[in-house]
Amino acid sequence: MHKKLLITSLSLIFSGLILTGCNDSDHNDTAQNSVPAEKSKPNVLFIMADDLGYSDIGAFGGEIHTPNLDALASNGRLLTDYHTAPTCSPTRSQLISGTDHHQAGIGAMAELTPSHLKGQPGYEGYLNERSLSLAEVLHDQGYRTYISGKWHLGLTPETNAHVKGFDRSFTLLQGFDLHYKQAPVGYNRNATYTEDGQKVAVADLPDDYFSTNYYTDKLLQYLESGKNTKQPFFAYAAYTAPHWPIQAPKEFSDRYKGVYDAGYDAIRNARIAKQKQLGILPVNFTPANPVDTQNAPAKSGKWHELSAEQKAREARNMEVYAGMVENLDYNIGRIIQYLKASGQYENTLIFFVSDNGAEGSSGSANAGAQPDNSLTGLGTANSYTFIGPRWAEVSAAPFHLWKNTAGEGGTTAPAIVKLPGQTKTETIHHGFASVLDVFPTVLDYAGITVPKDQYKGRQINNPSGYSWKSVLENKSASIRPVDFTFADELHGSKYAKQGEWKIALQGKTELGTGSWELYNLKNDRSETINLADQYPEQVAKLAEVYRQYTVKNGVLEYKQ
Repeated sequence: MHKKLLITSLSLIFSGLILTGCNDSDHNDTAQNSVPAEKSKPNVLFIMADDLGYSDIGAFGGEIHTPNLDALASNGRLLTDYHTAPTCSPTRSQLISGTDHHQAGIGAMAELTPSHLKGQPGYEGYLNERSLSLAEVLHDQGYRTYISGKWHLGLTPETNAHVKGFDRSFTLLQGFDLHYKQAPVGYNRNATYTEDGQKVAVADLPDDYFSTNYYTDKLLQYLESGKNTKQPFFAYAAYTAPHWPIQAPKEFSDRYKGVYDAGYDAIRNARIAKQKQLGILPVNFTPANPVDTQNAPAKSGKWHELSAEQKAREARNMEVYAGMVENLDYNIGRIIQYLKASGQYENTLIFFVSDNGAEGSSGSANAGAQPDNSLTGLGTANSYTFIGPRWAEVSAAPFHLWKNTAGEGGTTAPAIVKLPGQTKTETIHHGFASVLDVFPTVLDYAGITVPKDQYKGRQINNPSGYSWKSVLENKSASIRPVDFTFADELHGSKYAKQGEWKIALQGKTELGTGSWELYNLKNDRSETINLADQYPEQVAKLAEVYRQYTVKNGVLEYKQ
């Protein structure tokens, strides 16, 4: 089955390339006549999925068909301990600024900032003026800079991607939107799109609009428009898939009919077994325990607790989710094939990551909406659903919890990096890495010194990550010093790490003990054994690490 799908997908990819070229009337040169970027300055393609779980793609143990990402992994390197902020906009602010999200202006998501924090330094709700943009630095050093997809770092013209260093931009300003142009009956759509800073009405989107397809079309259009220049590019593919609502073209979701009828545990166990086989996990790794039904959002039951009707709906939701992920992979393949056809692939540094862990909440469309969430309606433009906490535990396998928590499942994401000219798999890197590191890594490969203190006459927050270059080129075994510390906080969930130890406190008390928990990540990265009572001195030591982090980054107390 998958062999036939791969052939079909490749034919669609090349059809898409032909259509993309035909739609650009200003550039009629053939791919063979394109001018490759200067070898001394590599192109950079940064691909970010939205709410994709750690184990969702094949290279990280998943059963979802992701041949393009798997091929990227086979020519690149996996990072198995790559960390993000717990949710969307904080991670995106760290990517663009290279600084902690509290410094960058997203101390809390704008949508979830309580009144006592609004307007406080670091809680502006947008990428603030003190934040230096990676795109701005690259643009100033001769790069073409493009973004297509989710911005989520400001709603005003002054905070738009267009004024943050991107030459061309098509952006969704909010944190999410429907994936189709059509909306469920009665749905109050609150989404703003802009192209190069100018608003684009939803009504003006093409009738066959599907978010992942369209974002890819736009990025390919931008890349095509500058292919004959001698400037390298920085292209940021900021997808909104597979963020809820769970919607996917039927030709993708129907490929998974029956796959998830076995239920949560069977799929999760199969993924974990595959992760051990692939070397993602050590063979003796003990996975996290599923959350107790009473503590799960909406008291989501375990598979054996569900009725036959509930099982059918849950299985169909995951079929649609898998279709979203495969469609995402297909579109990533379109970009990669374009780069190969235009002679730019060999000189391109490629990153693939997710912005945080899997989405574990359960919800519904806004008041007044009447979505069709029947078995036949699920996944269509008229539906509006989530995968929920139980499938999120599968997506986050083998880790504990999900997005918007301090659990490893909320802040650990899949990561793949392929260097320019790389043609074979490099040894998996199991050491700690952070989204904060992308800023210095990209500049390192571009031969640009990371700016410090001031930039073009304005005071800036200093980027705080570490370049991966020495590790990616096998010149070093670790990214950070042995005794490094790391901490984060979001919406009341907080954690701190040093060496093999981690303390964590969950903002939602039903997901934790309500006080600092202590885990030995070397022996228990799945956070199954709380050692706080046994090692109070270690808790106190890490609590001081966390306190120093809050002082350095201006973290204020989050209260609902």
